[in-house]
Amino acid sequence: MSPAVMENARGRIVTDAPQYRPVRVSLRYDPTEDPASVCFSFPSGREWTFPRELLETGLKAPVRRGDIEVWPCGRVQAVVEFHTRDGVAVVQFEAKTLLRFLRHTYAVAATAPGTAPTAATASGSGPATAAPATAAPAAEPTTPTATTA
Repeated sequence: MSPAVMENARGRIVTDAPQYRPVRVSLRYDPTEDPASVCFSFPSGREWTFPRELLETGLKAPVRRGDIEVWPCGRVQAVVEFHTRDGVAVVQFEAKTLLRFLRHTYAVAATAPGTAPTAATASGSGPATAAPATAAPAAEPTTPTATTA
């Protein structure tokens, strides 16, 4: 049995239109492939792989690494931005959904053979609860068009 964590999350693509567009995002973590990364897959077939630590840190305070930016949006939302040459996709999630996914990844990482514990799993702390933040910056999103590692 694979120790991978695979969950679905409901996101909302944020645009300048008055209504959000819902999107189903597959969240994946496989410590046997890359114990330090998570993968977000979109219905278009685009996948974005980025450090798990980036997702966790971004739930508490804005952070960007490469083509991915994550930041808390109010008390219960989190935003993940996927940047490409063609634009940016801004996707809003319930923070509790991402926190639950992170908790599952840390639980799997702690029991997966051959994976070294991270500082968070070694201390037993795991992901923290997202803190309140100020309003989100405006952006004009487009659909992600590239995979990043």
